[in-house]
Amino acid sequence: MRPIALTIAGSDPSGGAGIQADLKTFHQHGVYGTAVITLLTAQSTRGVTRVDVCAPDLVLAQLDTLLDDLAPCAAKTGALGSAAVVRAIASRAARFAFPLVVDPVMISKHGAPLLDEDARGAVAGELMPVAALFTPNAHEASALTGIDVRTREDARRAARALVERGARAALVKGGHVEGDPVDVLATRDGALIEIGGERIDTPHTHGTGCTYSAAIAAHLAMGATLEDAIRSAKVWLTEALRSAPGIGHGVGPVDHFSRVPTP
Repeated sequence: MRPIALTIAGSDPSGGAGIQADLKTFHQHGVYGTAVITLLTAQSTRGVTRVDVCAPDLVLAQLDTLLDDLAPCAAKTGALGSAAVVRAIASRAARFAFPLVVDPVMISKHGAPLLDEDARGAVAGELMPVAALFTPNAHEASALTGIDVRTREDARRAARALVERGARAALVKGGHVEGDPVDVLATRDGALIEIGGERIDTPHTHGTGCTYSAAIAAHLAMGATLEDAIRSAKVWLTEALRSAPGIGHGVGPVDHFSRVPTP
């Protein structure tokens, strides 16, 4: 049977981020994608003009219905929108028998806030500890730890701090860090692993966080180890950035048609 991967995230009608990007990524990696919608947005490559968060009971109705019939081999979260939705997902995630990747989406690529302070606290205190992997970018890691993440050493400190605060594994992404885009993975067993990559000179980075975490979840669904899943996803995302289609009149999406390298 083809592995199933689940995304719990917001809708991006432009197709570059959110559940649309996640489902494209799952399909490209050969896993069957299912989706729980947490919020609706009006957005394009130019920006976000509206965000409507779904009621927690509707989110849970979607999730429970799927889990009863199409049990995933891995899942990921993206934009959740409110503290109530975060807590609802966390209550179910504590009993998941499959790995969960949490991308703590706090702000859109265009600067629109997607989580308030209460919701950020719920992500850190309730959702992060039940995730197999927590994947903040530098700005999100800074907001959650109080460490100003500018350099690779800052990223190391932040990754360790997130584990100390309850994460099973934390991947502080290096896209907004000085120098090469090196991601830093810290785990509860004390490991600190740096995953290198090439910085691609492109303005088209819409949905990179969503796409990266979805690719990691896809590899986990196929049975990869956590480190291997991250490394494989990083290689694919780099190529997806390199071949970004350049569509839209703002910050365009990455290339979800990019070929997935064979192991």
